[in-house]
Amino acid sequence: MAIWNRAPSETKTQDAQEIKTTYSDGSDGLESPAYEYGEGEGHPAGHTALHKGLGSRQITMIAIGGALGTGLIIGTGKALAQAGPASILISYTLIGMLVFLVMCALGEMAAWIPEPGGFVPYATRYVDPALGFALGYTYWFKYLITTPNQLTAAALVIQYWVPANKVNPGVFIAVFLVSIIAINYLGIKFFGELEFVLSSAKVLVIVGLIILSLVLALGGGPDHDRKGFRYWKEPGAFAPYIATGALGNFLGLWSSMITAVFAYLGIELVGVTVGETKNPRKNIPAAIKLTFYRILFFYVLSVLFLGMLVPYNSPKLLGANKKSNSASASPFVLAISLAGIKGLPGFINGCILLFVFSASNSDLYIASRTIHGLALRGQAPAFLARTNKAGVPIYSLGISAAVACIAFLNCADSSKAVFNYLINLVTIFGLLSWISILVSHICFVKARKAQGVPLADVPYRAPLGIWGSYVALFFCCLIALTKNFSVFTRSPKTYGAFDYKNFVTGYLGIPLYLILIFGWKVGMKSKRVKASKADLFGGKAVIDREQREADALDAEKLDGKGWFYRRFVAWLF
Repeated sequence: MAIWNRAPSETKTQDAQEIKTTYSDGSDGLESPAYEYGEGEGHPAGHTALHKGLGSRQITMIAIGGALGTGLIIGTGKALAQAGPASILISYTLIGMLVFLVMCALGEMAAWIPEPGGFVPYATRYVDPALGFALGYTYWFKYLITTPNQLTAAALVIQYWVPANKVNPGVFIAVFLVSIIAINYLGIKFFGELEFVLSSAKVLVIVGLIILSLVLALGGGPDHDRKGFRYWKEPGAFAPYIATGALGNFLGLWSSMITAVFAYLGIELVGVTVGETKNPRKNIPAAIKLTFYRILFFYVLSVLFLGMLVPYNSPKLLGANKKSNSASASPFVLAISLAGIKGLPGFINGCILLFVFSASNSDLYIASRTIHGLALRGQAPAFLARTNKAGVPIYSLGISAAVACIAFLNCADSSKAVFNYLINLVTIFGLLSWISILVSHICFVKARKAQGVPLADVPYRAPLGIWGSYVALFFCCLIALTKNFSVFTRSPKTYGAFDYKNFVTGYLGIPLYLILIFGWKVGMKSKRVKASKADLFGGKAVIDREQREADALDAEKLDGKGWFYRRFVAWLF
């Protein structure tokens, strides 16, 4: 039964101080048209439910380390060479602000009703089931491509020590693939603990690199060269791209915006974990709030110091970009080499391997949970919703892992070019996901206002509200449409024939996204959800009850503890 347009009220029973939520239609909000809540045996959804095994510290570290990957530690080198230090500082800052608005929009919806399947259910509830269908599959496609890409990257990183002519890269791809399948199969508790460790290590590595970069910029390296902003003057703060003069500088800046988007992709991982998070109304907003500081510290400071340490016209930087996913491709390694520090490249290479392994592990997790969420809503085969006793969607995990085997294409040199074109789809799929989140949030706010839900009842509110989502939506659409602008601006006389391969792979996601939307609307005759009838309360009473139980348990554990423990230590336990 659909639960629409209802005003909630709360009453307390006399024999127990237990709050019971009821609605104007007399129901208790326990049912949901989207899926059944609960976990374990004995519950109607026991064979399809995910287990809530992620605690505060896991969510916190996953939120901090979720997007720290090769996009930051390697991709910044390409951006620096192509656009210059000022361009990457501006672009990473602006895209960081954009990402923060997306995360705040997601956090507001997730704190209201945390749902398994990531943020796909919000598009179905508040916008149109067709949008939820399209978002779910484009997001799944993204991680079906990203997972094998990360596995390939891991094999290439190992080639720093073991050349491909000695050991076939397929051996390492197989080892990593089996490892991440095993980790995901063991359940959310094991996955959460491992990601906590891996994310902690990634954070320590990035913090160490940032501190080292600051020391080198101030002349603390073996060369004792106090570089400061020298390279902002010569060769310059902006690098011309394609054209010359002011136009070339602007095109360089805009190209670095695209690179920055790729670096930030995956930052929404915390939104996928809400269905397996303990006390999500407390832990998810706390993780979302960390996004701002994470962006400011990890991304903005990283690119600022790199621009101070490495000139954008360095031949080594340009040559390194041709060796993607190896230690020499990282601009951090180049900065260390230019400062005269020896012995660190191997260590940094090991750190990159850690980054890639963690990314491939979480990518497979997201892929399996996304298709599981679609199956729960009848938008994928029903067997994909089945879970085992550990709450793992084994069939969703199996099909996602099977598709990841396309990583073995990279064992043949002739197949690498085709596979690399597929990687071009990742960025557009990520942007379409952000666009869908923002549209869902805008419709959620409109539904909340139409149904008279007061702001005081919203557990977490996006700082800039609906207007922040409108601004972010505009720029996401603009970037998506201009993502591969270079195929239009390059002169055929200089660069040759029209690059149709990059054009097709760069924009294929948009027509695919639209085909999925309109295909579902025509085939299933779905209609856009009206704000006055959007399902704001289905399943909410269960979440309210679980939150009260979790708050009571937390209060019991913290009883008698000091302020310092409650504020800074308790989240670890």
